[in-house]
Amino acid sequence: MYLLDANRGNELVEFLHDASRWLASWSHDLFTFDEEWARVVCGYGLAAAVYLVIGNAVAGRVRRY
Repeated sequence: MYLLDANRGNELVEFLHDASRWLASWSHDLFTFDEEWARVVCGYGLAAAVYLVIGNAVAGRVRRY
């Protein structure tokens, strides 16, 4: 939503921002790039990649049973 310059006054955008901020709280400000967009992409991108790997592993385990 940040890269698309979404309207922060919108309730859906606010909900998604709050949810993503909570899910990526462990990777927030992990990187210190000068550009804000780079920090956003790396911080939230790393969290998304980790959750993708974990979710894929859990789905593989569940599928076996």
